[in-house]
Amino acid sequence: MSTEFPFPELYGAATGVGSLPGTDAREAARTAVGALEHLPHLPELPARGPGADMIGRGAGLLVELFAQVEPSGWRFADRPGRDTRRAHSWLGEDLDALEEFTQGHEGPLKLQAVGPWTLAASVELKHGEKALADPGACRDIAESLTEGLRRHLADVRRRVPGAQPVLQLDEPSLPAVLAGAVKTASGFQRLRAVDRQVAEEALRSVIRALDVPVVVHSCAPGVPIPLLRRAGVAGVSLDFSLLTGREDDDLGEAVEAGTVILAGVVPSTDTAVSDPAGSVQGVRTLWKRLGFGPELLARRVVVTPTCGLAGASPAYARRALTYSARAAQSLADNPE
Repeated sequence: MSTEFPFPELYGAATGVGSLPGTDAREAARTAVGALEHLPHLPELPARGPGADMIGRGAGLLVELFAQVEPSGWRFADRPGRDTRRAHSWLGEDLDALEEFTQGHEGPLKLQAVGPWTLAASVELKHGEKALADPGACRDIAESLTEGLRRHLADVRRRVPGAQPVLQLDEPSLPAVLAGAVKTASGFQRLRAVDRQVAEEALRSVIRALDVPVVVHSCAPGVPIPLLRRAGVAGVSLDFSLLTGREDDDLGEAVEAGTVILAGVVPSTDTAVSDPAGSVQGVRTLWKRLGFGPELLARRVVVTPTCGLAGASPAYARRALTYSARAAQSLADNPE
């Protein structure tokens, strides 16, 4: 599958990262679809509790693997229980709402799911240690998640026939996985670093098995952009406030190769944003520093809020998505 985004509609587009505040699925879908004309997304509402959070939703997508909430967090179990049923119920409610507000929609539609490495770093095995400590468990998680994502994508296509899905894999723990910085379940030690080639191959196997463009999102410092490119991503979603000059070469090579950059630039916490276009000034500065022509800017950059929008007020979350759309339009109208 081509790693290029095949959608001309993404010119000057904005989208959300995933999570929104509140517990009302219909209102969240109305907000995401209404504010993000070119690339709406399926909202997540973690305020509803376990099963609606990123890890719980990911656990609910697994096929023939089940997890439940323990005092220490999510842990694998022998059979599906209340927490699995709740995760399925929340996702079904979200999809019902999305289907309602995307009637007649044709074009890109972004879905989010936790990636295999963040899931392995977050869910414990039955004996209590993180699944990341067991290479066999990591492989099982990647395979099970892949099958669950196939079914999820098929469900979305059935509900929204005109949609062209884009899948975002959330991997906030990936830099820590590669650096050996993930704590053991006890919290007193750290798990051994995963070999970069092993991490890359697992992501590649998931991406190749899904017939959609895949974006990897990470809101942590030190995102391994070259590894993600080799794994076959179509785009990389980053919090621009965490970038340093060290990433310039990696970003430049990614853009040159056709990778789309989802730039988290609009603040996700309640703040006064008087000039949405000013939010992308840092993107323009980076673009000039990398030596790319301004005409390419709106074709390679999708604007998003930064991580953490679930912690904002519903009113500000709506404004942040609207600001993102205006900022993206400014890149198209005034790339200089």
